[in-house]
Amino acid sequence: MASCLLVAAALAVGFAFAGSQSRLAAGIRIAGVPVGGLTPAQALTRLEARSRRLANVPVAFVAGGRQFSIRPAELGVQPDWRAAVDEAAARGGGFALLRGYRRLVLRFHPVSVEPAVNAYDAAVAYEVGRLAAKIDKSHVEARLVRHGLRVVAVHGQTGSLLDRVAATQLIVQSLAEFSRVPVELPVRTDPPNITVADLAHTMLLANRIMSAPVLLKRGSAGIAISRGELARMLLIPQGLGDLLLGGDAADAYFAKLDRDVAKPARDATFAVDGPKVTVVPAHDGVEIDVPATAASVLAAAERRADRVAYISEATVPPRRTTAEARAMGITGVVGSYETFFGGIPNRIHNVELVAHLINGAMVAPGATFSFNGTTGARTAAKGFVDAPVIINGELKTALGGGVCQVSTTTFNAAFVAGLPITARTNHALYISHYPLGRDATVDYPDTDLKFVNDTPHWLLVRTFVTYSSLVVTIYGTPQHRRIVTETAPLTVVKKQGVKKTIDKSLAPGQVVIDDPGEPEMTTWVRRRVYAPDGKLLYDNTWYSNYVAAPVLESVGPKKKTKPATKTATPPPSKHQ
Repeated sequence: MASCLLVAAALAVGFAFAGSQSRLAAGIRIAGVPVGGLTPAQALTRLEARSRRLANVPVAFVAGGRQFSIRPAELGVQPDWRAAVDEAAARGGGFALLRGYRRLVLRFHPVSVEPAVNAYDAAVAYEVGRLAAKIDKSHVEARLVRHGLRVVAVHGQTGSLLDRVAATQLIVQSLAEFSRVPVELPVRTDPPNITVADLAHTMLLANRIMSAPVLLKRGSAGIAISRGELARMLLIPQGLGDLLLGGDAADAYFAKLDRDVAKPARDATFAVDGPKVTVVPAHDGVEIDVPATAASVLAAAERRADRVAYISEATVPPRRTTAEARAMGITGVVGSYETFFGGIPNRIHNVELVAHLINGAMVAPGATFSFNGTTGARTAAKGFVDAPVIINGELKTALGGGVCQVSTTTFNAAFVAGLPITARTNHALYISHYPLGRDATVDYPDTDLKFVNDTPHWLLVRTFVTYSSLVVTIYGTPQHRRIVTETAPLTVVKKQGVKKTIDKSLAPGQVVIDDPGEPEMTTWVRRRVYAPDGKLLYDNTWYSNYVAAPVLESVGPKKKTKPATKTATPPPSKHQ
């Protein structure tokens, strides 16, 4: 009987508090707003309306004494009110008896439902980054600072950093709420990683390095490195690194030391005396081993006593040893030719300059000698000056005039040596003081002179400039080749025209020949090269076509004639 009464009482209580299923239970809040007694539709309307009113009302976020305002609309914050209302309804819902007990519990233990929030993630991330840039203050590490000849340690400073993960969640949630109370952003401390205690040993060592001079010795001689010089060369690490000698001051000090002590290596070279060539032996050089010497100085400076360091030297081998030079087989003359100077001093200057540029050129077996590749561009920066030169078939003045005498002499040296000549161009105009058909013009970078070293040994090009002539000699292993040359006579293809210029200083009708000009002419040179055993090695013909240069005449102006005078005729008489 008692149990029946108890069940009846329980049912009565459940049904008594069940209330209307169409209304939300009392004691429920959504985002802090009481919605008990409202229908779900009424609650949704109220929440959405309030949310819209606050969409452009900013929330103040505070950090480090600074305040930042952000509006929900800026970050696309949108609470899911419908889902929140559905959850609130479920908290106080169910069939009548269960609903009654749920709502009874809510009367004593009210709950608040927080809506899920959607936001524009990219905008949120950008805003958090912008806040961090203004809030963050990174820590400062403890560091060593030089004051004159002393090094002291400076304490670091603790920084502060925005907790970006927590701040992202807090900002979105705060903008979804209806409260406009300022919100404190989560900021964490950023302590330094290096303390003064961590730097104590390095500081002690740095001060010891600068405490006294270091004696740097080479053999029995020595030089003192002063405290000031040590201080200027000492690199203080920014963190926990090692002390080093370096920087501009160390570079300058050891460079000067190297200049004072070092001796450059000398490559094996070739000395020529007429047709004879001898090898000038190579010599090893000596240079300062800078890293080893700097390490010795630093080690000495770190000691309290016996502060003596030693210069470390390294042997520098020559690029070409004596044995290598002898193996190159340069023992005598392969071919040589001489041409004689003419023209103004500027032209002779250019001849001497370009002859110097090809002097000493070496051609490996099978390699090609290029005149342009050896000399490079003929520029004023290299010292070339203006002198007469043939341009488009006319004699003019230009930078580098005279260079073609060197190319012509080089061509003839290779010609008589019997070497293969792979690139050669004749001058536009015929030049009588060169061998007929054996001139060679060059024009950087297009018109070049090239020959090939077809011998099994190296070739050495040497130039010799006297007061009146230029000699180009190609040295190597003499090949004793026999050269047979056949030259066609210079043939006129077309007579030159006449170019007249009026010269008012001449008498009328007077004619002065300034330049007889040249007709258009042609010739060819055939060269056959035979080996010592009589075998024909090469049979080549070079054709030369020279353009016409007009006769230049200066003529006097035409004689002026007086106009004829007319006699006046009297009018006829009326009395005739």
